[in-house]
Amino acid sequence: MKKSLIALSSMLMLGGTAHAQKVAFEEYDLANGMHVILHNDPSAPVVITSVMYHVGAKDEQPDRTGFAHFFEHLLFEGTENIKRGEWFKIVSSNGGVNNANTTDDRTYYYEVFPSNSLQLGLWMESERMMHPVINQIGVDTQNEVVKEEKRKSYDNRPYGQIFQEVKKNIFTKHPYRWTTIGSMAHLDAAKLEEFQAFNKKFYIPNNSVLVVAGDINNPTQTKEWIEQYFGSISKQPAIVRQSFVEDPIVKQINATFEDPNIQKPMMILAYRTPSMKTRDARVLDFISSILSDGKSSRLYKKIVDDKKMALEIGAFNQSQEDYGTYIIYGLPQGDFTIADLAKEVDQEIVTLQTDLIPEKELEKLQNKYDSDYVDGNSNVEGIASNLASFYLLYGDVNLINTEIEMYHSITREEIRDVAKKYLNPNQRLILDYVPAKDKADNK
Repeated sequence: MKKSLIALSSMLMLGGTAHAQKVAFEEYDLANGMHVILHNDPSAPVVITSVMYHVGAKDEQPDRTGFAHFFEHLLFEGTENIKRGEWFKIVSSNGGVNNANTTDDRTYYYEVFPSNSLQLGLWMESERMMHPVINQIGVDTQNEVVKEEKRKSYDNRPYGQIFQEVKKNIFTKHPYRWTTIGSMAHLDAAKLEEFQAFNKKFYIPNNSVLVVAGDINNPTQTKEWIEQYFGSISKQPAIVRQSFVEDPIVKQINATFEDPNIQKPMMILAYRTPSMKTRDARVLDFISSILSDGKSSRLYKKIVDDKKMALEIGAFNQSQEDYGTYIIYGLPQGDFTIADLAKEVDQEIVTLQTDLIPEKELEKLQNKYDSDYVDGNSNVEGIASNLASFYLLYGDVNLINTEIEMYHSITREEIRDVAKKYLNPNQRLILDYVPAKDKADNK
């Protein structure tokens, strides 16, 4: 929906002007505690209505995992005023698209409509919050949908268990130790009343943020509609969340997982890292780019191109609200082993921990993040998601404009020191992710 034109106009502004490309917004609270953010952009005749709830997999009970992701599906079943099976028909018949996604920390729903259907989008999201129909038919239907998703994306997918295995070894106390897809046994065992109670507790106005972004023709009218559809929803008791503090990892964790869906082993090195709200998390983003962002990165050039030791190598920093996980992975080639790859990776990390990166490499990193910043805010979908996340998870909406300045202020010394602080052998998990023995024996 006009993405290419918006992206092109954004790229034309790139030449050192990313700092000046501010995202204007207005924010306020309804009496029931719901936060509202408005961003007016008349460059294309589309508008997004989105609601992000501060509920994710970490808000589940250990014997009832998968609830938050289940609700990502369940809350499309219908409402008191939208018949079962009609949600997607209403959206598509009005020229719109919609979707939802869940993480460990939050759940996000949105519709993108032509701007003359803004009222419809607001009404539909208010219906989802105020009048959801949660009955046994919907639960049974979505249970089968989620089971099929788990089979396709996790159980039967090559390397589909990586995150599950990393999380359960890196975290011992925090609910991050299970995956968002959760346990099918837990979902099967749950009673209808448990789903209804989960909805009543978390999908409430004072645990959410509404973002309207795009071609808002009449801001005054928009605010009236927001009050009309959301203002009457009752405020609920504040959610009291338990804090989970992990003990530091002081000794290397060794684990093995046998995947029946693979033929080649994979090296997985994983380190527990701090909250995405910290400066160190942003520095780790830079470190990830240095090590494995593209074919010119250090790990790829050395291990894949020069030494031909791996078919693939990569690293990324999965930042989350409470903790992060920094993962390095690689597929050995030929006679090389997981241990061989780990040794090469360690050498590159020691180099980062010892030597300052060249000024030119730092400048390249800053240019990359300028480009990513522009791309991330190049359409109303990206802007709406960013506005919601920065409010709900970071506590500062204006980070949509200022976070890029934080990346620009990162120094070479910080990169060295953060690598030294978090990426040490005694602070990590080494996961030998290997083919199942019966499969390997049959080769």
